[in-house]
Amino acid sequence: MAVFATNIGAPEGPICFDDGSMYVTEMSNATLSVTKIDAAGNKKVLHKTNGRPNGLALDGKGRIWIAEAGHSALICIDAEGKELRRSTGDGDVKTNFLFPNDLCFSDSGLLYMTDSGMKIAEFLDGQNFADGYKGFDWDGRVYEIDPVSMKVQRVIDDRMLFTNGICFGPDGMLYANASFTGEIYRYDLSQQRPTRQIFGNVLQPIHGDDFAGPDGMKFGTDGRLYCTVYGQQNVTVLNADGSLAERLPLAGPCPTNCAFTMKGNKLRVTEVGIGQVEEIDVSCNGLQLAMPIFD
Repeated sequence: MAVFATNIGAPEGPICFDDGSMYVTEMSNATLSVTKIDAAGNKKVLHKTNGRPNGLALDGKGRIWIAEAGHSALICIDAEGKELRRSTGDGDVKTNFLFPNDLCFSDSGLLYMTDSGMKIAEFLDGQNFADGYKGFDWDGRVYEIDPVSMKVQRVIDDRMLFTNGICFGPDGMLYANASFTGEIYRYDLSQQRPTRQIFGNVLQPIHGDDFAGPDGMKFGTDGRLYCTVYGQQNVTVLNADGSLAERLPLAGPCPTNCAFTMKGNKLRVTEVGIGQVEEIDVSCNGLQLAMPIFD
């Protein structure tokens, strides 16, 4: 394990590029930005949202899509940081965004976004969960969104317990997780209302009341799922059948997301406990992400 970049304000949403640079979001109150980190680990703020930017996705025209939890919005900016599009949902109780968390594109050009299911002010006490948070009325969701119209096409799932990471697998299925249960779910999008299938669970036995749960995740070309587990200080790797393969230890206790480098079989992990990007050696490349081209 190596440290790629330090002094990052609660990083999330990593995207890696061929030249060794990457994008992250910075969720700390002092930053609240989309930031570019060059190959040497130096950072430059690209766009300040002043909300709480979380997950990122890139389309085929280089536009950056932001799951903005603080503004309860989906935001699109260009590579220079100019805001192009914004949506807070469609006005219905089930399609008004609450806590946009993470997102990914499909090969068909649709955007899939998790919503953890409650606005920040309703479950946080400062920077920490409020007392009794797991018993709150969570309505975590998975949305299918047309990025051109910015309209929700379908609610893939709802009533989830803090929906978080999302990605597509080599089987063409959509995967999303729930942080409070530790479960990874799988969805067959050919169904009009996809059934929630349990794929696996990434939690290990813990002691005390410290929170741990799955966060951002990606598939490798080895067919395995690499999932950061907040509070567990590792990336938990699941086999293609959902069974535990291994746990990759990290320096920081609270990883939030991961992205494969474009070269060198490495996985970069954003970590908020220390505020850095860590880099670990893995045995494969990342499964190619969909980056559709559309107007």
